[in-house]
Amino acid sequence: MNAREVDVVVIGAGAVGENVADRAVQGGLETVIVEEELVGGECSYWACMPSKALLRAGAALRAARAVGGAAEAVTGEVDARAVFRRRDRITHDRDDASQVEWLDGAGIGLLRGHARLVGPRRVVVTASDGTVTELEARHAVAVCTGSVPVLPDIPGLAELEPWTSRDATSASEVPETLVVLGGGVVGCELAAAYASLGSRVAIVARRGLLGGQEPFAGELVREGLEAAGVRVLAETEVVSAHRAEKNAVLTLGDGSRILAERVLVATGRVGRTRDLGLEELGLAAGDAIEVDDTMRVPGFDWLYAVGDVNGRAKLTHQGKYQARAAGDAIAARAAGRPVDDAPWGAHVATADHRAVPQVTFTEPEVASVGLTAAAAEKAGLRTRVLDYDLSWVAGATVYADDYRGQARAIVDLDRNVLVGATFVGPDVGELLQAATIAVVGEVPIDRLWHAVPAYPTVSEVWLRWLEAFGRPGAEA
Repeated sequence: MNAREVDVVVIGAGAVGENVADRAVQGGLETVIVEEELVGGECSYWACMPSKALLRAGAALRAARAVGGAAEAVTGEVDARAVFRRRDRITHDRDDASQVEWLDGAGIGLLRGHARLVGPRRVVVTASDGTVTELEARHAVAVCTGSVPVLPDIPGLAELEPWTSRDATSASEVPETLVVLGGGVVGCELAAAYASLGSRVAIVARRGLLGGQEPFAGELVREGLEAAGVRVLAETEVVSAHRAEKNAVLTLGDGSRILAERVLVATGRVGRTRDLGLEELGLAAGDAIEVDDTMRVPGFDWLYAVGDVNGRAKLTHQGKYQARAAGDAIAARAAGRPVDDAPWGAHVATADHRAVPQVTFTEPEVASVGLTAAAAEKAGLRTRVLDYDLSWVAGATVYADDYRGQARAIVDLDRNVLVGATFVGPDVGELLQAATIAVVGEVPIDRLWHAVPAYPTVSEVWLRWLEAFGRPGAEA
């Protein structure tokens, strides 16, 4: 067995682990990152990037067809094979050479293999050829192993060998028919993607679509999916599954059946915490790892869990945000410097609790940050809800014929600041950062009157919200 001592060991070389390692190295710490698959992780090869590549062609085609003059120039449908080729270029054909080159340039060591914690600050790495290396961390070990899909406990489902999101984003053939189990972000996005590629798609969701978002978001996405030819079965449960010749057969709660060439399971994800040796430390394998706001595990002065493994906000950008805080906190503690762990401090991930931005790349897009109206009420806030039809702003009229969209702002009346915003409509993801800044910065409504939206853009919705709220000092 080889043995090596370093300052920091990072388990998992996805976007989160890369950022923890980078910040630790910038803080002067010798850091090794351990990865058993591809450097760059889930987002680069099987999630964010390939899924958006699969969605983009259909979105571009719909956008062209929504504008008179451009619509007349569109004569064909999406070319699935060309979409797959573009996806492969974006994911570098799942070759991580460029990511490894980045690690080298950043001064981060790489050790390939499967990592297990075997004691305080000790990690044993087993390479694919059986070589074993024991790493001992002088200061910290950060677990950044991401998450894995959950397979629901439906009799017969496993025997169908259903797709997970990995299979769907890496496929190079379009199934003639596809049933998606789950109405969350992954299910809705991949249903939209495969419908645009030519598959006949159905979604089966135990509840409505996009739970946790404002109700109108799920309703508008349902309308958009149905307009694209997707059959949406909400408030519907699959009770059993089996295969009949080439088709999967799913039996629903009402006794009816639905057949498909492929089944995609998109019913949620859990942290990848099994087979890491957590039980050696008295932690439960398979559960999310509890952390404080610096991403340190309570009861351990050296152990951190960052990204999906802690279950706080399972989004790549939030994981990278956590990683920057954690890497800087590790470096500060190693150097004996003060740790700024007050809310919104340099070494904490406060936004995980108050200001998580998210875009769902469906048709239409859904972009949100902060609290929904229901969440604000549950939190006991005294709020005012401002709703506006996005089709009424001049920018929407120019953007597309028959523009459809909706926007909602949640104002905390006691502090006169925005605490949440949701936009639904074409390309509304580009509106989100302004709302995120307003929520994180707690910009007073009075000051927002001076943030003048350019005309004619869809961002003029900000002025409409303010007009609905009422200008300070104006007569009642």
